[in-house]
Amino acid sequence: TSCNHHKAEKNKSYNICPFCFVSGELDDCHCDVESIDRFNNELLFPKLQALLQTDYFRFYKVNLNKPCPFWTSGSHCGLRDCTVKPCSPYSAEVNSELDKCEKSEALGAVDVSLSDETREALKNWTKHDDEAQRFCLLDDEWCPDSQYVDLLLNPERFTGYKGPEAWKIWTSIYEENCFKPFTVKRPLSPLYSSGRSEGEGSRAFYTWLEGQCVEKRAFYRLISGLHASISIHLSARYLLSDEWFEKRWGPNVSEFRSRFDSELTQGEGPKRLRNLYFLFLIELRALVKALPVVKEGSFKLFTGQPQEDCRNKERLLDLLHTARSFPLHFNETSLFAGDETEAAKLKEDVRLAFMNISRIMDCVECFKCRLWGKLQTQGLGTALKILFSELPSSPPSSRLTLNRQELVALVNAIGRISTSIKELQNFRELLAEDT
Repeated sequence: TSCNHHKAEKNKSYNICPFCFVSGELDDCHCDVESIDRFNNELLFPKLQALLQTDYFRFYKVNLNKPCPFWTSGSHCGLRDCTVKPCSPYSAEVNSELDKCEKSEALGAVDVSLSDETREALKNWTKHDDEAQRFCLLDDEWCPDSQYVDLLLNPERFTGYKGPEAWKIWTSIYEENCFKPFTVKRPLSPLYSSGRSEGEGSRAFYTWLEGQCVEKRAFYRLISGLHASISIHLSARYLLSDEWFEKRWGPNVSEFRSRFDSELTQGEGPKRLRNLYFLFLIELRALVKALPVVKEGSFKLFTGQPQEDCRNKERLLDLLHTARSFPLHFNETSLFAGDETEAAKLKEDVRLAFMNISRIMDCVECFKCRLWGKLQTQGLGTALKILFSELPSSPPSSRLTLNRQELVALVNAIGRISTSIKELQNFRELLAEDT
C-alpha cells in the first residue's frame, strides 16, 4: 500500500532522476524503500537531531594517534603531520605544495577544544563495561592518549581526503574482510583486472554474492551501506568555496552523481543506495532491542545534571518507542539460524571480520575522517552486539549491557544513516531543479 500511496511522486522523481531513486522491497527483508523514507524523514530524523545536540551524545572519546596496525602509513600532506621539506626556498612547485598542505590541514584537523568545566565534568561521568559479544574495539575509552571530542564542532564533511589513500582503506575492507576470494573482483575496485570488461566482472561478483549464505550477504551489504552513507555526507557538505574570510559548505550535485549515477558507476550507484537502506533497518532494529535495557530504572544518562539527565532519558526512550512503531522491521532471527555449531562458528567469523575493520580505521590518515570512521564503525558494531546478545529477560550473567561509549556511538551512527536518507531527498530536489 505504501508503494501505491507514493506512486505518482515516485514516477515523477524517477523520470527526473532515475539513478538516484530506488524503490520497492529490499533484498533479504520485507520492507520497501518508500516506507523507510517517510518514516525516517517525518518521524525519526527530527527526534534524532534533537537528541544529538545534547551534552551526553555530543562528546565522544577517541584516540586519533594510534598507529596503523597493517601497513606503514605515508605522511599524507596535511592529514597526519603536515610536513613539507622544500629542496629550495625559492621553488614555486614546493611553495604550491605547501599551500595545498596548509589548506588540507585545516580541512582535516579535529577541533579538540573543550572548556575546563566540561573536561572536569566528563571525568566524573559513570562508565560501564561488557566484554561479551563485542563486535568492535573499545580500547580507546581507556587509552591514556584518548581525548573527548565535541562532535558538533567537528561535523562530518569533505576534507580533501580522497584518491589512492582513501581507496586503500576501502579496498582493504572489501577485499580482505567481506569473505570474498581475491579471484572475484568487486565492481569498480581499483584492484579490478583490466583483462575483462567491467560488466563481466560485475556479473561474476553478484553471481558469487547471491551464492553466499544470508549472513555473508548481509555483512557485505552493511559495509557497502556504510560506504554509501559516508559518500552522501561528503557530497552534501562539500567545500564549495574557500575564501580567506569564509568557507562555504553545501551540496555538490556533481560529486553526488559521480558516486551514485547508474551510468557513471556502471549500475553500481543504485545498489549502493539500496544497501544504505538495509543498513538503516539493521541499526533501527538494534534501537528497538535496546529499549528494555534503557527502560530499566538503574539505566541513567549521567552528566551530573539531574534534571537534564532525566530529560535526556525521556528523549531517548521517546526515540526508541518511535523506532519500535515502524511496522516493517528486519527479522534478525533469520541470521545465524540452523545447525547450532555451524551458526556459532559463522557468528564468530563475522564478529572477528568486523573487529578487523574497526582496526583498519586507525589507518585512515585524515584525522576528521578517522574520527567519524571509528565512531560509525563502533556504532554498527554495537548494533550487531545488541542484535545477537541476550535481552534482560535472560539470566543476569548473560544480560546485555551498554556502556556510555557504545550508546553514544550507536545513536550517532544511526543519526548519520538517518541524515543520509534525508539528504537523498534534498539531492532529488536539486537534480529536479537542474532538469
